[in-house]
Amino acid sequence: MFGEIVVMLKVLISDKLSSATVQIFNDLGIETDVKVGLSPHELKTIIFQYDGLAIRSETKVTADILNVATNLKVIGRAGIGVDNIDVPGATSRGIVVMNTPFGNSITTAEHTIAMLFALARNIPQANASTHAGNWEKSKFIGIELTDKILGIIGCGNIGSIVAERSIGLKMRVIVYDPLLSKERAEILGVDKVELNDLLSRADFITLHTPLTDATCNIINAESLARTKKGVRIVNCARGSLIVEKDLKIAIESGHVAGVALDVFKEEPAKSNMLFGNEKVICTPHLGASTIEAQENVALQIAKQMSDYLLTRTITNAINMTSVSLEDASKLNPYLALVDQLGSFAGQLTEHGIKSVSVNYEGQVSEVNTKILTATILESLLKFFVETINFVNAPLIAKERNITVVETKNDRSGDYHTLIKLSVTTDRYTSIVAGTLLGGDKPRLVLIDDIPIEAEIAQFMLYVTNADKPGFIGKLGTTLGDAGVNIATFHLGRNKVGGDAIALLQVDQPMNNNLLEKVRTIPNVVQVRAMKF
Repeated sequence: MFGEIVVMLKVLISDKLSSATVQIFNDLGIETDVKVGLSPHELKTIIFQYDGLAIRSETKVTADILNVATNLKVIGRAGIGVDNIDVPGATSRGIVVMNTPFGNSITTAEHTIAMLFALARNIPQANASTHAGNWEKSKFIGIELTDKILGIIGCGNIGSIVAERSIGLKMRVIVYDPLLSKERAEILGVDKVELNDLLSRADFITLHTPLTDATCNIINAESLARTKKGVRIVNCARGSLIVEKDLKIAIESGHVAGVALDVFKEEPAKSNMLFGNEKVICTPHLGASTIEAQENVALQIAKQMSDYLLTRTITNAINMTSVSLEDASKLNPYLALVDQLGSFAGQLTEHGIKSVSVNYEGQVSEVNTKILTATILESLLKFFVETINFVNAPLIAKERNITVVETKNDRSGDYHTLIKLSVTTDRYTSIVAGTLLGGDKPRLVLIDDIPIEAEIAQFMLYVTNADKPGFIGKLGTTLGDAGVNIATFHLGRNKVGGDAIALLQVDQPMNNNLLEKVRTIPNVVQVRAMKF
């Protein structure tokens, strides 16, 4: 649950991070091991010991690693890209994957600007020539950045900073980013265009998009053919955004005047088909490599991982909705309620689930209900799936073709807050609803169409019956004869003489023999022992 403090937590740092990260973990009571340079086999043999794994880009978290990471709860990437992590595999195992998308944004943007200058003024080539004792002023004549058109592919955190800096250099900036709003483009002072328009107009093109199915190989033979002759290209994002073979051909043909690359398809890039060409400037993935950025992302990931392990606060998660500490405190009362609703429905479900619907009404509609729905799914499906938590519960539901619908209504009815869970199987739809009394006390208030007010405890007995005289006495006698003490007794019915429910809190679990005796009581329809 959110807010729980878990003791004896262990984190492994397997890539080089600031020493201050260890101090952050240790100050919070989290045991930390630093083991840099582990081989995949070495990592596999020890990863089961750890609750958290802090990495940069060197450690590869593959399916083989995840298969044996039986205790792992969170993977923290000190940086932006998570290409080295099997994110779907982590999600299916209920492991949160988080990164630090803002810690190195300025550093990477500044490196991009440095690459633009290096391309425009042939600085690396001129430096090497001068060191060699040559004085080749005419060979390295450059071009000005002023008034040139810069095309930015991807205008998120880093792309926005590049745009701002480039406008300050008096460049004209055009941007291709499907997610960039018109209002945001106006604030940045850029023109939002389609990709083909950008390719045909830009004097310089720089890439700042994440690597996805849509962006992989976005710079290829076809897109390069659309660019103007003499274009210069910068890539400080991901190597696989460019088809290196196609870029090499475009450079050798003279169509592309120059390229500056900080990233490559295969890293570390000890060799590459683009190496050795004087029109190609290369750096070894230095985009985030400043003292400030290295410190920032290391401290940030340590704080994020600690917050999650200790309080379930989720920040910058790749595979989960983020939950701030403020949100977590607001969610705490509701989490106990949705856990009870899901568990209650799960213990009554006997057939394959087709769909789950959750309606949030009143005050609860104002909080982060995605986490609540995920927790309901966890509590509901744990009776059918061995390894499940609120991280992988939505994925497990999807894999089992269970439709999940979440609705909200900020208008309150009879209760200031009402959460209603509907579970549809092959044969029926069951409904259970609950609220909070006194601000933080969960109560069931509806089971199917029958109103009831009941507090959930560890051991419960659920009985449905026809509403006939004598039932309550016979049920009490049966339990009393068996030595079972009744702590609370809650009743509900839909109408006089109609369907009725008895929900009892008892002091101990009930065996099958006793349940069979309860079933023999006249007018009993269903009997179920529950444990919470």
